[in-house]
Amino acid sequence: MTTPTRAGLLRVVGASLIGTTVEWYDFFLYTSAAALVFNKLFFPNADPLTGTLLALLTYAVGFLARPVGGLVFGHFGDRIGRKRLLVVSLVMMGGSTFLMGVLPTYGAVGVLAPVLLTLLRLVQGFALGGEWGGAVLLVSEHGDDRRRGFWASWPQTGVPAGNLLATAVLAILASVQSDAAFNAWGWRIPFLLSGVLVAIGLWVRLAVAESPVFLAAKAAAGEEEATPIVDVFRGHLRGLVVTFGARLAENVSYYVITAFILVYVTTGLGLPKATGLTAVLVASAVHFVTIPLWGLLSDKIGRKPVYLFGVVGMAAWAFGFFWLLDLRTTGAVIGAATIGLVVHGAMYGPQAAFFAEQFPTRVRYTGLSVGGQLSSIAAGAIAPIIAVALFQAYHSTVPVSIYVAAMCVLSVLALLGARETRGESLQEAPAERRSVTA
Repeated sequence: MTTPTRAGLLRVVGASLIGTTVEWYDFFLYTSAAALVFNKLFFPNADPLTGTLLALLTYAVGFLARPVGGLVFGHFGDRIGRKRLLVVSLVMMGGSTFLMGVLPTYGAVGVLAPVLLTLLRLVQGFALGGEWGGAVLLVSEHGDDRRRGFWASWPQTGVPAGNLLATAVLAILASVQSDAAFNAWGWRIPFLLSGVLVAIGLWVRLAVAESPVFLAAKAAAGEEEATPIVDVFRGHLRGLVVTFGARLAENVSYYVITAFILVYVTTGLGLPKATGLTAVLVASAVHFVTIPLWGLLSDKIGRKPVYLFGVVGMAAWAFGFFWLLDLRTTGAVIGAATIGLVVHGAMYGPQAAFFAEQFPTRVRYTGLSVGGQLSSIAAGAIAPIIAVALFQAYHSTVPVSIYVAAMCVLSVLALLGARETRGESLQEAPAERRSVTA
């Protein structure tokens, strides 16, 4: 198998990053809209917090579809290749987001409006369930073993880049429009822009080559039939548990910091929604820069130490986060979100390489996607809902902090059972791999 040139690797990284940014732009756009306007447009008869909970329930539906998408895309990605499935996921995500921009609201068609919104959210979740695993594998399997943590972390930056883009568009519209204009039609503009972004993403993604590691494994297997999901549960359950458990703290903390903050700042603290959006905007920019640095550090000292630092740090910051928010100043809100996402990056930076190294090539797409997306249901899907419900029930953020810290404890337990994988080859099964580190 030939080693790709630096230019070729940069092309793959760019394609994965652009496509992932577009898909997460679509996904986070819905998250922000659910917290800011969907409660009024699709659930107008409920009080503000209940309406927000109902809007976030439609948001959570997208997570329910993600493991199904991970299973389907993972199965075919392990059978026919990573690149083809990534093109399909991008088209599905962009199409569903564009259609959200032309949906009628509750005032126009009644209960049909939230039903259509929920169906499109299911398509979004299904597509994203296949996107993440394929994007990080395309880079992981092109790169070298010694610097995999750094290179594989770049598709991860598509998350803050997408969030940055979605939040920036919403923040600009919110600042130049009145609330009435934004609620009437302004919110549709970011969804319609998705069509343009998808076209750009496809143009870049279609130009890259298939994973050389996958092609080598496929050639070695010949015509042998495989059922990746069965192989994952039979022979790689440990990797699945590590992937599921390690992602709990990362997922829960991320959505509390980026989604629940919008609810708490506006409904709990009475601050303008622009304050919360600005905080997420600044924090996402810093997050984008620091994720590759954490990935690089994992190449130097190992995946587990960096990941564990992020988990333990997040358990502590779960309490400091709300203390800073309660100061009710713009600087404090920005600081709370920024520190939170820097700590989060210690988990997210090494995650792609760490999870990819848990599985052999023939089941890697399936194992990575299913483990990660099952965790997204247990964590990301319900995190904002649980946070809103706890705040509504206790009129305090302490239970929310305890909830985040409890998820961190579970992730620590999962990580303690994982082996260190820094520098291992992806060309051999985990049990047969030979470390290239000293």
